[in-house]
Amino acid sequence: MVQKRLQTWIDSQYENPRGIVGTYIGEKMVRQHRVEVDWTIEQLQIQPNDRILDVGCGAGDALAQMLRGYNHVHVTGLDRSPTIVRSALRRNRTDVQAGRANVVEGNLGTLPFPDVQFDRVFSIHTLYFWDDVPAVLDEIERVLAPGGLFVITYCDGKGDGTWDGIASIVREQLIPAASALGFIDVQERRGPDSRDYHTVAVTGRKPV
Repeated sequence: MVQKRLQTWIDSQYENPRGIVGTYIGEKMVRQHRVEVDWTIEQLQIQPNDRILDVGCGAGDALAQMLRGYNHVHVTGLDRSPTIVRSALRRNRTDVQAGRANVVEGNLGTLPFPDVQFDRVFSIHTLYFWDDVPAVLDEIERVLAPGGLFVITYCDGKGDGTWDGIASIVREQLIPAASALGFIDVQERRGPDSRDYHTVAVTGRKPV
């Protein structure tokens, strides 16, 4: 019973990192998820002067990668955890001060941004925690500018195993919701395995 409660608490830290342990887990995820981050950035097809939003930005590694790789972009990270927001701000302090980056605390279901503010919106390993998949995607559609692209990256299995629950969420909720919102070119893309986990992304574009 004690072991089960401990595991539940650890799992909750991955969903919403808190305190010293949360800070450690945020940095651990930076090390673990580099393959997915690099691949997701490639899928974004970033263009000069793009405004990019990372929904569930964690400790801000993807923001830092894009800022290093692209000179003329502005990146914004959003996370629900005050602990992890502080980590992301520390990691990107120079660019935040220079006005190239911003990190804010907020909820995926009610993004604290005006309509059509971003050219690219992406999220890595947050889909598992979306309480209302159509509602989150509706918010992503709202803040995307016409012609904008979204990329939702996740894992759907490990080794020889497939996570049927995640696969069902994607096929029965995420993809139908994207089509209902009018996104075009909606597709699943298979990425590189990371630590034997199967990387996948759903992508779609908002019509011009």
